[in-house]
Amino acid sequence: MDASTDLYVYSPEHLLEQAAQADEILGYRRLSFYVDDHGQLAKEATSRRAEFFYSPSGGTLRDADLNIVLYSAKFDLYKGLGRAT
Repeated sequence: MDASTDLYVYSPEHLLEQAAQADEILGYRRLSFYVDDHGQLAKEATSRRAEFFYSPSGGTLRDADLNIVLYSAKFDLYKGLGRAT
């Protein structure tokens, strides 16, 4: 399978695509991505996948131990909603 179409290969687009389809559990969306030998997100298919938890409120991706793996304001779906105009 081509890495650009394999949703388990990490990319910002694949994170958002998986999140749109994932059920919300306690404020997190459960996602799955390929990981390298060190358990870090892989940008190509590997023999291992791991579970991650995405928080749309805050734009964070956490590993199975809830350590922050990735943060990006562009992943925060609620950014700016609480600001006074």
